Amino acid sequence: MLKIGVIGAGYWGKNHVRVFSELGCLFGVSDTDPSKKILAEKHGAKFFTDYKEMLDEVDAVSIVVNADLHYNVAKECLLAGKHILIEKPFVLNEKEGEDLIKIAKDNNLKIMVGHIFKYNAAVRKIKEYIDNGTLGNLYYIYSTRVNLGIVRKDLNAMWNFAPHDISILLHLLESEPYEVIAKGHCYLQKDIEDVVFMTLSFPNDILAHVHVSWLDPHKIRRTTFVGSEKMLVYDDVSTEEQIKIYDKSIVVDKSGWDSFGDFQFKTRSGDVVIPNFKMNEPLKVECQHFLDCIENDETPLSDGVEGLKVLKILNAAQKSLKEGGKQVKIEY
Repeated sequence: MLKIGVIGAGYWGKNHVRVFSELGCLFGVSDTDPSKKILAEKHGAKFFTDYKEMLDEVDAVSIVVNADLHYNVAKECLLAGKHILIEKPFVLNEKEGEDLIKIAKDNNLKIMVGHIFKYNAAVRKIKEYIDNGTLGNLYYIYSTRVNLGIVRKDLNAMWNFAPHDISILLHLLESEPYEVIAKGHCYLQKDIEDVVFMTLSFPNDILAHVHVSWLDPHKIRRTTFVGSEKMLVYDDVSTEEQIKIYDKSIVVDKSGWDSFGDFQFKTRSGDVVIPNFKMNEPLKVECQHFLDCIENDETPLSDGVEGLKVLKILNAAQKSLKEGGKQVKIEY
């Protein structure tokens, strides 16, 4: 059985502790806050205030610390010969990401980035519908990921929330956006945007709009897919109706073309289908996949290469954001 250490036991890290404990492979928990020892003891794990003291005793680590610490912690763990699961965003600059990928490759180690929605049963179901043509040709996609708090001091709302939406889009469309426009504003802190509106241009004329904020009265996690045949709404907050497929579209009526050289647009509205599928806990699926990749020497679905791709998109969006919404080409 692999021995896993979790580095960072805060708001999200405590879930990593719980899940790896449930999977029977939690060895240690590290956090600079000594009070987190209670959490470690609850799950029968050793506690360390310095993660470096834990590295000799584990096979792999899950890194759940502030984003500005990701690179240094990840590099230290890789150089110690440990596989890493690292929360999003992967790192904050591309050179750091490339460096970590090289270290992992040179030492035959796994990097897995916590793009949790790739392991979400609803997202996997949506991919089935896109791949089998249920929606027809995809026209555009828009998502809203907002709530009130938690306000972060180390990165803005886009870097906090949008990695989810970007990784979902990359997974579902199997293509990369070639340009981005982003606009936002800082209301609560200097130079940290609380709300961001981002528009991504994908091949095949697909547009994707992403709205993120931690300054909103509602908790919304909703994505709408508009196709030529049908439309799909994914509501991650819903407990029973996460996916709704609307048999709606606009069709071109050319019945008058021969006589009058004219055509009309007609709306078509049919049934709403709510598909049944088995729900899961995405984090548990993600963590189990991490273990499987180590044991079977496989490449994670959300590896460092994908993490770097998401990072490049975010950096281009950040450039657009700082230049007042300028259109920015994304270089891969």
